[in-house]
Amino acid sequence: MHDPISQNHYVAPVETETIAVDAVRIAERPRNLWRDAWADLRRRPLFWFSVVLALFFIVMAVWPTLFTATSPVDNCQLSNSNGGPTEGHPLGFTFQGCDIYARLVWGAQTSLSVGLLATAIGSIVGLIMGALAGFYGGWLDSLLSRIGDIFFAIPYILAAVVVMTVFSQYRSVPVLALAIGGFAWASTARVVRAEVLRVRQSDFIVAAQAVGLSKFRILLAHVIPNSLAPLLVVSTLALAASIVAEATLSFLGVGLGSDTMSWGNDISAAQQSLRVAPMALIYPSIALTLAVLAFVTLGELIRDAIDPRARARR
Repeated sequence: MHDPISQNHYVAPVETETIAVDAVRIAERPRNLWRDAWADLRRRPLFWFSVVLALFFIVMAVWPTLFTATSPVDNCQLSNSNGGPTEGHPLGFTFQGCDIYARLVWGAQTSLSVGLLATAIGSIVGLIMGALAGFYGGWLDSLLSRIGDIFFAIPYILAAVVVMTVFSQYRSVPVLALAIGGFAWASTARVVRAEVLRVRQSDFIVAAQAVGLSKFRILLAHVIPNSLAPLLVVSTLALAASIVAEATLSFLGVGLGSDTMSWGNDISAAQQSLRVAPMALIYPSIALTLAVLAFVTLGELIRDAIDPRARARR
């Protein structure tokens, strides 16, 4: 028999290369959804085009005096009715003799204000309803989901027509935005509910429950912040839809009052002289189209950027 004490023992050499490969690079910043989305978006020229175009209309709406010093109302003269472009009036005049370019610039303020306010109303209501339904579930989910189904079945344009007809003496930007956003929140609530149902199954939600946090605190501090990505996409697309809704209602004569400058009102007023002066209708239509195109394109690009499956297909 061999003496176990006298046996030779061999120790494998330390593999320094393996240690170097397995080492954690602490200096590197961890990846997350928003950083990956930004890395994807900033390489796409169409994203920068839509951002610049959207910012152009936002700046025009906030600071119209940067683009024109002409008053869209005070300088209206019937002698310029349907007149062509002149010095200081590059787009010509409307049927009432008002400067088309000045009305185009100042009309952006009203159209975007209605769109932003209606989107904010729809997003807030949809976020609250969808988050409560998806997180708490049970009878509350059933109740809120059925309420959402009722509003989803009602075309918000038709509902806004009824509201603005009933409250015709109170036509203003807040009332019109409330009429649009108050009936357009159901689709947002569905998206938020689906995202909350996904997020609440995550490990960090289970950990928050394990340390004793209340359900309402978990909802506010963890669930909602991690469910905002789809809401951003839906809100961007809803902004474009709200701008179109304002123009549609104004064109039908149930939107803002005729004394309010907006692209929809200008399109509606110009239809009576379409044959003799079509540019009075074409110019605000082009502005409306470009604004909607900018926000729709931006929303589509953001949706593709935050969706890993969309990135994998490219």
